[in-house]
Amino acid sequence: MGSLGSVLSSESADFSMRPADSFPLDDTCRHYEGKHEVPWDIQKYFAQRYSIFSLYDEGVYMTDDAWFGVTPEPVANQVANDMYGADEHKTILIDVFGGAGGNSIAFALSGRWTRIISIERDASTLACAQNNAEVYGVEPGVITWIHGDSFKYMDKLINRPHELHPDLRLDLNATVIFASPPWGGPGYRSDEVFDLRNMQPYNLEDLHKAYQRLDHALFLPRTSDIRQIARLAPAGRKIEVVQYCMEGANMAKDKKKSADAKKARKAEKAAKQASKGEKKAKTKTSKLEGSDAEDVDLDEVLEEYRRQQEQFLKVTETVCDSPPKPRAASTLMASPHDSNSLLLFGGEYFNGSLAQFYNDLNIYNVSRDEWRCVTSPNAPLPRSGHAWTRAGNPNHVYLFGGEFSSPKQGTFHHYSDFWRLEPATREWTKIEVKGKDKSPSARSGHRMTYWKQYIILFGGFQDTSNQTKYLADLWIFDTVNFVWFSPQLPPAQLKPDARSSFTLLPHEQGAVLYGGYSRVKSTVQVKQKSNKGSNQAQRNVLIPKVHDDCFFLRMSQPPADATPNTPPTVRWEKRKKPANAPNPTRAGATMAWHKGRGILFGGVHDVEQSEEGMDSEFFNQLFAWNIERNRFMPLGLRKPRQQKKNAPEQRVGRRGRAQANEEELLRQLAALETGASLEDIDDIELEKKADEPVDDKPVKEMPVTMEPPHVRFNAQLAIQDDVLYIYGGTFEKGDREFTFDDLYAIDLGKLDGCKEIFTRPVEDWIESEDEEDDEEDEDEEDEEDEEEEDQSQPLYTPSKRKGKQDEASEVSSEPSESGSQTTTEDDTETVATTVDDGLPQPRPFESRREFFVRTSAEWQEVLMTSLRWKGIQPESMTIKEIKTQAFELSEEKWWDAREEITALEEEQEAAGIQEVVSLAERGDSGAAGGGARRR
Repeated sequence: MGSLGSVLSSESADFSMRPADSFPLDDTCRHYEGKHEVPWDIQKYFAQRYSIFSLYDEGVYMTDDAWFGVTPEPVANQVANDMYGADEHKTILIDVFGGAGGNSIAFALSGRWTRIISIERDASTLACAQNNAEVYGVEPGVITWIHGDSFKYMDKLINRPHELHPDLRLDLNATVIFASPPWGGPGYRSDEVFDLRNMQPYNLEDLHKAYQRLDHALFLPRTSDIRQIARLAPAGRKIEVVQYCMEGANMAKDKKKSADAKKARKAEKAAKQASKGEKKAKTKTSKLEGSDAEDVDLDEVLEEYRRQQEQFLKVTETVCDSPPKPRAASTLMASPHDSNSLLLFGGEYFNGSLAQFYNDLNIYNVSRDEWRCVTSPNAPLPRSGHAWTRAGNPNHVYLFGGEFSSPKQGTFHHYSDFWRLEPATREWTKIEVKGKDKSPSARSGHRMTYWKQYIILFGGFQDTSNQTKYLADLWIFDTVNFVWFSPQLPPAQLKPDARSSFTLLPHEQGAVLYGGYSRVKSTVQVKQKSNKGSNQAQRNVLIPKVHDDCFFLRMSQPPADATPNTPPTVRWEKRKKPANAPNPTRAGATMAWHKGRGILFGGVHDVEQSEEGMDSEFFNQLFAWNIERNRFMPLGLRKPRQQKKNAPEQRVGRRGRAQANEEELLRQLAALETGASLEDIDDIELEKKADEPVDDKPVKEMPVTMEPPHVRFNAQLAIQDDVLYIYGGTFEKGDREFTFDDLYAIDLGKLDGCKEIFTRPVEDWIESEDEEDDEEDEDEEDEEDEEEEDQSQPLYTPSKRKGKQDEASEVSSEPSESGSQTTTEDDTETVATTVDDGLPQPRPFESRREFFVRTSAEWQEVLMTSLRWKGIQPESMTIKEIKTQAFELSEEKWWDAREEITALEEEQEAAGIQEVVSLAERGDSGAAGGGARRR
C-alpha cells in the first residue's frame, strides 16, 4: 500500500513543468494548398515550401509566424549530421526553440540521440510540430515535447530539478543543447556585420549565459560578428564556426565542443567518403549550374502545365514522323483493349545538366510500325517513376504517383494523385478520394497490379533530402465501389520489407512479389587518429540492399452479403527463394507477366565500392520465372531451324510450331465455335472483318540479330500477342548516365532473334568544366582521361563475368556429377513436377495446335473433373464451351512447360533429331522394325 501511495503522490504532485500532451491543430495551424491562400508577407517562403519541408504535401502544418523561423530541411539535416560527431557520451539533446519541428525532426531521424527534448512556448506551433513529426515517421517517444519557456526550463533543470516532472529531469553530463533562436533587431537585415548584442528578443549574452553550464550549439544569422562569438570560448578551449550555404545564402553556427568531439567529427568525415561515388553526379551538376530551388517555384511550373493542357479543347491523336523523345522511368504497357498496340506514358530525360519531364501518351501500332501522340485537356501532369496497371476490366488502365523536379533537380515533388485511362477513347479521369489517410501517400518507385475488381499497390519511396524513406504499406483499390483499403495485417505476420523497384505480378489468387531495392541502416568501423595512435569508431550509415526474396499475397473476396465498403481478405505468405535465380543478384532488372510466367531482362550489380566511387556490372540476359514452380530458366535466342523439303508452311523453323500464326489461331477458334474437328481446320475459310481497313502502307524491313539489346537496367517491358517489347533503359559509364532511345521485339514462342524496331544514337552527357580545380578529384580526372583516350573502344563492353556465366548456364542445363547437392535436388524436383503432375505433356517440336489435337479428349476430361470438384455440372455446358475451356487449359500447360521442352528440342536437334512422331498415332507401328524408325 505504501508503494502504491508513493506512485499516486508522484503523479499528483504539482510540478511546475510537465511533458506536453498531444495538442490538437487549431484554426491558426494552416496547410496552404495554393499561393492564392497565402498572406502576401509569407508567399516567398511558401514558394520554397518543398525546401523547408520536402513532405509538405503529406500534411505538414505551420502557423503564419512559424514560416519566418523554421530551418530549411537541407540545412536542418546538415546540422544534425554535424552534431552527430559530438562526444559519444552525450546521448540527450535539448532543442530549446522547437518551433514547427524542423530541427527536432532532423535530429530524431539521424538516429544519433536516445532522447530529444523539444521546447515551444506557443501551443499552436507546438501542435504543428507534433503533427509534422508524425508526417515524417518519427517514432512516438523519441521526442519529448514541452509547452513552456525554455529559459525557465533550463534554470529549473540546472538549479531546481525537483520542480520538474521526473520525465523532464536529465543527466547533465549526457546532455547537449541546440538553440536556433528568433533572429531580429536593428541592423539584422541591413548591416554587413551584425552586432549580436542587438539581436532580439534574445541577444548572444542572454543565450550563452543560460546555456554555458552545458555544451551547446547556436544557430545564428549569416552576418554574425565572428569576433563576438570567439570571445565566448573559455580558457584552453576552442569554438568551431560552421557556415551553411543554401540557395546563395550563408548562415553561421556557433558550436562549442571539446577536442575529442572534433576528432570524432574527423572520423565522421572519413566515413562520408564511402558514399562519395553516389553523390558525385549530383555534386557536378550543382557545380556546373547551381541549385535552382530559389528561383524555380514548382507550384508555378506545374500550374503552367495545367494552363497549357486546358488549351486543348478535346482529345487529339496525331501521327508522328518519328518515335517519342528518349526518356527513362516511363511506363510501357500492352494495350488491354486490343492486341495491336502499345501504350507509353511519361518519363524523364536528364543530360547531366537539365532534367525534362513528359506527360505525353504515345501509342505504337505494331502492324503499321506507326507512332501516335495523344494530347488531352485532362491528363496527369509530367512525371517519372510512377506506376500503372491494367484492370480486370480491359477497358481501363490505372496510374498512381510519380515524381517531378525542377530542371536542375534542386527541388523535388512527389505525386499522390490517382488516374484512370480508357485506352479505346484515350480519355483520362482523375479519381478523387476525400479524407486524410484514405488513400496512399505520395511516392515513386512503387508497383501496381490487379486481381479481379481490385488494384493492388505496394512499396515505393519518398525522398526527404536527407534520406530516402522506403515504404512497405499495402493499398487495395476497389474499382467498382471507388474506395481505397489499407489492410491491417497481424503484427506477427511475415511481410515484405520496405523497398522499391521490385516485381509485382498478377496471380489467379492474388499477386506475387519478387526482389527490389532499398537502403538499410548499418554500423561500420572507421579509423580516427590521435596523439596516442589510431583507434576505431563506429558510424551508422545507409547501405544499398538488393532484395532477392519472394512473397505471395493471397486474397479472397468478401462474402456475397457484405457491405460495399468491406475490403477483401489478404495475407502475405513468404515463399522460398526462387531456384536458379539470376546470379549475381541485380537491381533494375525489370519483369513483365506472360501466361503464368515473369519475363525478366537486364539489371545492374554493384561489383566494388571504393573512395573513387562504385564499379558496376550490367546485364542483358533474358530469364523466364515460372511463378507456380518458383523457378527461373534462362531464355536464349537461337537461329530458326532450316525448313525441311516438302514441309507444310505452318512448320517453318525449328520452333515454327512453338507459336501458331494468327490465321491458324483464328481457324482453331472458328473450329471450336462451330464444333468442327480440329484436324479439319485447314479447310476452314476465314472471313475478313468488315470494319478493319486494309492497310497498304508497306512495313519496313527490320534488322534481326541473335543477340539481345545492349546491357542496361530499368528497361521498360511489355508483352503483346506473345511478343516481348524492350524499350529504353539506362547505362552508366564512369560518371556518365546514358538513356537508351530504342525499341526491340522478341517472339517468346520462337525466340528466333531480336528485332530492332528503331534505335537512335545516345545523346551527349554534359560534363562540368571546373573539375580540374578540385584536388580531391585528381584520380577521377585521370580515369576520365584514360576513357577519352580509349574512345575507339565500344561503349558497351561485355561483362567481365560473361564467360563464366555462359559456362554456368551450359552446365546448369545438363546433368553434372560435380554439381552441388542442392542443385541436383532442385533439378530433380523440377523434372518430377513436370512429368508427374498427371496432365498431358507437350512434346519437342510440337505446336500448340498439334498439342491440343493430340490431347483434346484428355483435356476435356481434366476440365470436367475440375468442374465437378467445384460443384458445377459439365452437362449444363455446351460442347463449344467445354472445348474452348479445354483449349485454354492446354495452352496454359504448353507455355508452362515451354522452357523444359525448348531445352529438349535443343538437345535433340544437336543430336540430329528434328522431329518426334508417335508411330501409334500414324498407324504404322507394325510396318517395319523399330531400328529403322529411330534413325
